[in-house]
Amino acid sequence: MGYGARKDIARLARSGGIVFDQAEILDASVRIPVSADLLCRMTVAGRPLDPLAGLVVMMNKPLGVTCSHKEAGELVYDRLPARWRRRKPAISTIGRLDKQTSGLLLLTDDGDLLHRISSPRSRLRKTYRATLARPLDGTETALFASGRLTLRGDDKPLASAVLDIISETEALITVTEGRYHQVRRMFAATGNFVEALRRERLGDLCLHDSLAPGRWKLLSQEEIALVFR
Repeated sequence: MGYGARKDIARLARSGGIVFDQAEILDASVRIPVSADLLCRMTVAGRPLDPLAGLVVMMNKPLGVTCSHKEAGELVYDRLPARWRRRKPAISTIGRLDKQTSGLLLLTDDGDLLHRISSPRSRLRKTYRATLARPLDGTETALFASGRLTLRGDDKPLASAVLDIISETEALITVTEGRYHQVRRMFAATGNFVEALRRERLGDLCLHDSLAPGRWKLLSQEEIALVFR
């Protein structure tokens, strides 16, 4: 779970830093049974135990942050507790948002869930708010919904997408694919340019209004289920 090497945990235990059912566990070799209420019964260094394997995090990804483990600059993982970098299985993003796209990003150490959501076969709905450089001309809704738009460099037309116009230069667009820079390229195909892009919804899971850019929260099973609704 990333708390440290064996010697670090032994030192923490000896100092009274591990408490289970209000009793200090001074010997790190003691085995603690895993149960559904373990997180409520155990503290480490005075704080509740970190989530067990299978965690899912929703982050409001800010601009300028990269969805990568190794690239230069600030990474989305830098926003999580530092020890989570050492967890096994590793925490990874479910899909990616490019550096200049903000909004709803999911991270997990559950490989099956990651594959289920990110697989092209899932065709899960992803909704983005796009701010455009120039006014929409009125043809975009029908074009995106047609299923006939082929982007430059692609040999296969896009699946039908839904465009909800908010103003002359702002719209919500819902897609079921995840092609490279897809939304930006779709508007470019109409002669427009996306100045700002923010993902707001995945399936029926919405980005929480109370979640400020750069902040994150653990999701419940009920919230995770909204992705597939």
